[in-house]
Amino acid sequence: MPIKSFRGKLADGGIETISLHTNNGAMGYKIVKLELMNARPGTAPSENLVKIFTVPQTTVDELVDFSDQTLLAAGYVTSKDNPTYAGSLNIIFDNVIFNQDIFIVHKDIDSGEAVNYHIELEQVKLDLSENTVATLKDIRNIEGQ
Repeated sequence: MPIKSFRGKLADGGIETISLHTNNGAMGYKIVKLELMNARPGTAPSENLVKIFTVPQTTVDELVDFSDQTLLAAGYVTSKDNPTYAGSLNIIFDNVIFNQDIFIVHKDIDSGEAVNYHIELEQVKLDLSENTVATLKDIRNIEGQ
């Protein structure tokens, strides 16, 4: 199936919506790649945490809770202003199919720097039962918030 990619830059505390919903919900998506890069690599220290959710977010924090059913992915990238010290990158995402909007949040735990993201989503055609399950799961997650 086709791959859709999205990229952007999030400020510290930033929240962004990626609009994926359709009128009939027949198109699903799953994350196949998530990449992060500091906005000023090698020039400013930063510890960037990016999380992707299936429900709207109103706050941004540094807590990662993989038992949260609305959390689709988390990525953590560090950069130091001294090239002697290596940065690190950790990306974890769930192999789940969703058919509604997703919400990306960013927190720089160190210094308030921005981060760039690139996400690739594989499009998946949903039959009626898969569509219903995905939609009901989204409704349940929203009501559980």
